[in-house]
Amino acid sequence: MNAYKYELIVYWSAEDTAFVADVPELPGCMAHGATPAAAVAQAQEAIGLWIDTAREDGRAVPEPKGRRLMLA
Repeated sequence: MNAYKYELIVYWSAEDTAFVADVPELPGCMAHGATPAAAVAQAQEAIGLWIDTAREDGRAVPEPKGRRLMLA
């Protein structure tokens, strides 16, 4: 499995009763798991699928920024 270098934001979702790993650099890309580690592992798989789908649709795939994003 690839280890993609996109920023991940992992948080607990009471609504989903799971940890969520959001990939803010890839719109709509997120995954969940029973533990933070499981959410990150699922996010790595989701990133791969996101990239494959974007390429199939002819959309640009952003390079990972390699630094913390500023969200406010």
